[in-house]
Amino acid sequence: MLCLQGCVAVGPDYVPPDNNPPHGWQAHQSSASLNDDESQRLSHWWEQLDDPILTELIAEAVANNWDIREAEARIREARARRGSVAADRWPVITGGSSVRQTRIDPPQTPGSNTRLYDAGLDARWELGLFGGKRRALEAATADWQASQLDHADLLVSITAEVALNYIDLRAFQTRLAITRRNLASQADTLDIASWRQQAGLTTQVDVEQARQNLEQTRAQIPALVTARQQALNRLATLLGGYPGELTDRLSTTRPIPTATLDLAIGVPAEALRRRPDIRAAERRLAAQTALIGVATAARYPDMTLVGSVGVESLASRELFSSNTFLTSAIADLGLTLFDAGRLRRNIEIQSAAESQALNRYESAIRLALEEVENGLVAYAQEQLRRHSLASATDAAELAAELVRRQYGSGLVDFQRVLDAERSVLTLQDQLATSDGQITANLIRLYKALGGGWTPLHPGTTAQLDRRDPNHE
Repeated sequence: MLCLQGCVAVGPDYVPPDNNPPHGWQAHQSSASLNDDESQRLSHWWEQLDDPILTELIAEAVANNWDIREAEARIREARARRGSVAADRWPVITGGSSVRQTRIDPPQTPGSNTRLYDAGLDARWELGLFGGKRRALEAATADWQASQLDHADLLVSITAEVALNYIDLRAFQTRLAITRRNLASQADTLDIASWRQQAGLTTQVDVEQARQNLEQTRAQIPALVTARQQALNRLATLLGGYPGELTDRLSTTRPIPTATLDLAIGVPAEALRRRPDIRAAERRLAAQTALIGVATAARYPDMTLVGSVGVESLASRELFSSNTFLTSAIADLGLTLFDAGRLRRNIEIQSAAESQALNRYESAIRLALEEVENGLVAYAQEQLRRHSLASATDAAELAAELVRRQYGSGLVDFQRVLDAERSVLTLQDQLATSDGQITANLIRLYKALGGGWTPLHPGTTAQLDRRDPNHE
């Protein structure tokens, strides 16, 4: 029976799905595999942005974020559940002792009043002859592995979220600085218009138009300040703190971080192996496959061994003498003969759930490939847009300077000045936004590639994947 328990397991044996991703990326020419250095770089992609403050913020978020702490608690819960399932494969031994007093009133015979002492051990072992317990352990092991991968997926999301909000913060700070510089320039233009009006060289219309342009620019500042503070508050929350805690620490305006154009991408198959959400979906598919075996085993006979050993005596001093030793053993073989199809329906339920898990896994693969392709396109095209915006901004700044000089000399009307100043502000703002968008697109691309955790680090699920699922 012990041999049967170790060898027989009804239900399907899990076979990982065979997915065949494309050999290369549609939006990227490189199809080279990642070497160890590039894989490490992808695991800590934020270091390429060369911003020590961002690196510090991500480290604090990983240590203090409440969602990450919750995911760690779920790992401990899943590990404990697996341990409970593993323990269910072994006998349960209990011990106890009692004193029983018997009294008959009125006494009928000698010995009507007796006291009986006993102590002993009881053992119960459900063998799981057809592998139900083994399949349950496979399912619990896969669930434990999935919880670890959920934690890794959360690391990917949190690190990207911190970086994106940090980029937003620096972009809003840059745009605020641009707006305030243009505000000062437009104030100078208003002064020029006022002086010319006082000298009789122009009318009050130019002055009011200059004031209108100035106030329109000033009206943009509150919205930018609000967005900047919202980015600060979101960062504080991601770091496990309270809104407003980072205001003093990050109030100084700094440039938007940028990275080199050399990307650690690899091939699609590597992205699928790296993405923890895909690996978690695969582990849940494995768990659901094992639950089919659990449901199937319930239709087969099962045996329970029950045994006890103990001592019993009328006197406590004789309790452990050789004459009081008692033993018993029972082998109970049970089989469900009629249940109106309940067990068969349970197998169908678990099989349908397995189909759902397979569909979720396949869907996760295609969504991951879509995210990477979209990220590659967005990153490349935003760089082209930024190049054109930079050229347009240089031209607009030069044109604005020339127009101001010509207006001061009375060579052009004031409308030319207004148009030039508005163009400068618009293009400078778009250029700053594009700078932030390029880095944000890079962050989203690295997130899509599964960057932000180290799958080959000791203690992660890379080792669990190679373990015997029945190992306890």
